[in-house]
Formats: sequence, structure tokens, C-alpha cells
Amino acid sequence: MAVPKKKVSKQRRNKRRTHFKLAAPNLVACPKCHTLKLPHVVCMECGTYDGKEVVKLEEAK
Repeated sequence: MAVPKKKVSKQRRNKRRTHFKLAAPNLVACPKCHTLKLPHVVCMECGTYDGKEVVKLEEAK
């Protein structure tokens, strides 16, 4: 079983964790309604993808 021989310092531990972070999602504007959406995904506001209506969205009443 692998057991560390010495205590890992805070600096060494933090250097190892520098790449462990969240990335902001890449958002693009919908060409039809101009709301922000994920690329290559159907727009949830107007239901279009690649300039064509793909999903018929019903208005909430």
C-alpha cells in the first residue's frame, strides 16, 4: 500500500490543484431571437436550430 513518507506542504498541494477549476460555458446568440444559448443545441426560447423550426414550443398560460 502506498503511504506518503512526508507531509505534503500546502504549496505543493495547491500547485497540484491549479487546473482543478470550473470553466464558464461558451454561449452564443440565437440568430432568430438573440437570446444566449449553448452552441449546437436547439434554442429553448424559439425552438429553432440552424435557422429552421425544430421544436414547437407552447406558451405557458
